[in-house]
Amino acid sequence: MESCEQFILQNNLFEKGDVIGVGCSGGSDSLALLHYLANNQSRFDIEVVAIYVDHQIRENSEEDGEFVRQKAKEMGVRFYKFKIDVPRLAKEKNQSLETAGREGRRGVFKALVDKGVVDKIALAHHQQDQVETILMHLFRGSGLAGVRGMAAKSSFYVRPLLSTKKEEILEYLSLNQLDYLEDYTNAENNYNRNFLRNVVMKDIRSRWPGVDDAIIKFSQTIKEDDDFINSQVSMDTVILDSKVAKIPLSYFMYSSSLTSRMIFQTLKKLGITHDIERKHIDLILDLVQNGYNGNRVSLPFGVVAVKEYDYLTITNNQKVENEEFIKPFKCGDVQVPNFGKVCVKKMKDFDLVDTWVAEEGVLFIDMKKLPKDAVWRFRQEGDNFTKFGGGSKKLKSYLIDKKIPARLRNFIPVLASGKEVYVIAGLEVSDKVKVERGSIIYQITTKNAPKLV
Repeated sequence: MESCEQFILQNNLFEKGDVIGVGCSGGSDSLALLHYLANNQSRFDIEVVAIYVDHQIRENSEEDGEFVRQKAKEMGVRFYKFKIDVPRLAKEKNQSLETAGREGRRGVFKALVDKGVVDKIALAHHQQDQVETILMHLFRGSGLAGVRGMAAKSSFYVRPLLSTKKEEILEYLSLNQLDYLEDYTNAENNYNRNFLRNVVMKDIRSRWPGVDDAIIKFSQTIKEDDDFINSQVSMDTVILDSKVAKIPLSYFMYSSSLTSRMIFQTLKKLGITHDIERKHIDLILDLVQNGYNGNRVSLPFGVVAVKEYDYLTITNNQKVENEEFIKPFKCGDVQVPNFGKVCVKKMKDFDLVDTWVAEEGVLFIDMKKLPKDAVWRFRQEGDNFTKFGGGSKKLKSYLIDKKIPARLRNFIPVLASGKEVYVIAGLEVSDKVKVERGSIIYQITTKNAPKLV
């Protein structure tokens, strides 16, 4: 497989000393890749190990695992076997077997890399797989990012066979007298990829024999154009905070070719790299252009885009329950669910406070003015707050006036007695507990908390 060696070297897929885990099902493609890399370990200065993931879908999956184990032994490489109950996962997550299997495999591979067992995972996608992937993305309504196809390397994944034709793989297996497993599900056309491969592409290739090369060249052109447009996108204006990203609405005055890519790149930084399609980006762009403050759209995997005042906010949070939270007021740190920490300490000298310029979010109260039954809790219906300098109003109205995003309002800890709120952590203190000469002063700060304003 000469094209494989050239592809590996041109794309710098391996580094000296890499431990390469080859995902091997025992099928023709993965077995050919395992054999080729095992036979060329010294050539690339790598160590190869075989990884078999049992999806527990087929009755003979145990036998398939033993087949791969024996092949790995013959090739002189280490072997790892893992089990995933894909049917159960698919049912629990309401996913197809394909999707659940893919996510399960990737979870195994990531764990192996995170634990340092392997440095990279080699996948056996070949040129025909690339063509099918491009077309499937196109049929699903993908933009340029989808029809550019799979990358030679992404994160810790490498695809050494991506420029290798299926015919080359079969020839390699024959020359090396390698037997392999046939997956009977490959003939079942109820799977989208199988239908594309066995029905659609079979007819297309019979009329246009060079269609695969043409589609690959098309995707390479798309990649060049997409890379150039992406290079014009500045992420400097995006505010990233844990699982939350904020894009100024003013940015959306630019061309959608730039703003859509900014959204894609933002989602990637939030850890969302799959199942986001062009239709989802269009929903977000429509939200920005036509939505009102507080309007939102939901995307796959619990991602939510919200129009919040001067920003488009994108969160990568699964549904978060507002846990019961009541804590007494005292010195020390209080862990607040879905928020962070509230830290309270007594100040020794009033002059220290009087001459010191407090940082944003650092608050001071007069302990003598605070009711003894005051507790930390989340806001409740009917809460009131007296603004610093005077003027009482409903806490909900005050938070709206301060432009606190709706998604945060229920998780901000407040120090309250009854329905009277004396401190909004990280934001403001009530005029009723303001510090004066002779006060017993307590400082209240927050740690690891979201930015409120």
